[in-house]
Amino acid sequence: MIYHLLWALRESVTYKLGFYAFEDVLFRSVIAALMSFCISLFAGPKIIRWLMSKKIGDLPEFHHTALNDLMKDRANTPTMGGIIILLAVISTTLCWAKLNNPFIHKAIFVLIWFGGIGVVDDWLKLTSDIRHHNRNGLKAWEKLVFQFGGAVLVALFLYSDFTNIPDAKMFWLPFYKHGIPLASWMFAAIAILYISATSNAVNLTDGMDGLASGCVSIMSLVLVILCFVASETMSRTSTVTWASYLLLPHVPHAGELCVLYSAIVGATVGFLWYNCPPAQVFMGDTGSLPLGAVMGYGAMVSRNEILLFLIGGVFMMELFSVILQVGYFKYSGGKRIFKCAPIHHHFHLAGWSEPQVVVRFWLLAIGFAILALATLKIR
Repeated sequence: MIYHLLWALRESVTYKLGFYAFEDVLFRSVIAALMSFCISLFAGPKIIRWLMSKKIGDLPEFHHTALNDLMKDRANTPTMGGIIILLAVISTTLCWAKLNNPFIHKAIFVLIWFGGIGVVDDWLKLTSDIRHHNRNGLKAWEKLVFQFGGAVLVALFLYSDFTNIPDAKMFWLPFYKHGIPLASWMFAAIAILYISATSNAVNLTDGMDGLASGCVSIMSLVLVILCFVASETMSRTSTVTWASYLLLPHVPHAGELCVLYSAIVGATVGFLWYNCPPAQVFMGDTGSLPLGAVMGYGAMVSRNEILLFLIGGVFMMELFSVILQVGYFKYSGGKRIFKCAPIHHHFHLAGWSEPQVVVRFWLLAIGFAILALATLKIR
């Protein structure tokens, strides 16, 4: 809204004041990060107090006695704190992004749709605990149905946006300079898989103070770079794009997503102020599901699906540790690979303190991010 207001006043006011910077997506991205950080920081206490007044608190319960003992201090800490992040990201994006950009439309839809799933799941856990003393929330198949439904809608409309963009309809591999053509059904299948998988991966990672929010901010920063590289020219006077220079897929207008992912960086860092150990609030499914889904969406738009495995290396570790644990448990008749899954609980039970697990996983996330960016030049 602010961007469009400045654009509408460009001839009469904005340009006369010498203010041209608002046209640059990187400038608006920096402002978006700062604004969402401030919203998250200043709205946080009010929302936390409201959650506490509604008795929306976490009651950790794992099928592991030792882990329950380690996590008992988390009892009654407010959850559903993802509302803080969503409020900051959506309001900031509406202020500083070009609202006629189709990629922005779908990103906001992803945040609202998957955020709605998370709200319902968190709320059902709360009410079921009060009334029936169980914490199931949405059943796994119910959650997957809604996740797949949202991913299908995004995939269909995203493919239509790519009609006149040859690079965007191809599958791109790291270290390989040419795209592999995709049929429409293959594109849709990949989109559904990635958006749903990343949504659940971040959800699984949200198990320790600051773990998910810190890793999401790092991953979002990489997506800012990837979306900018996929779309923008090397300078205002040049017609050469960064994508052509680095032999990457060129997706016009994808750079506008830099504003949204910068807003996520600011919002998650602001949220971390209250989510760092000992946490005053948890994001819950309300935050983890939409943030994970929009990470997968960014990889789809910038055509970096395979690179996403490296960018979100920590999230992939968490996801595959659960898959391996469950699969091996059923195959072996009750044996386990890890002490507990997701894998951050394994290290916690192995003797690492919670802050040690969180900071070391942040360092891994930074390492994965650097490796992912290095592949751009190697290609």
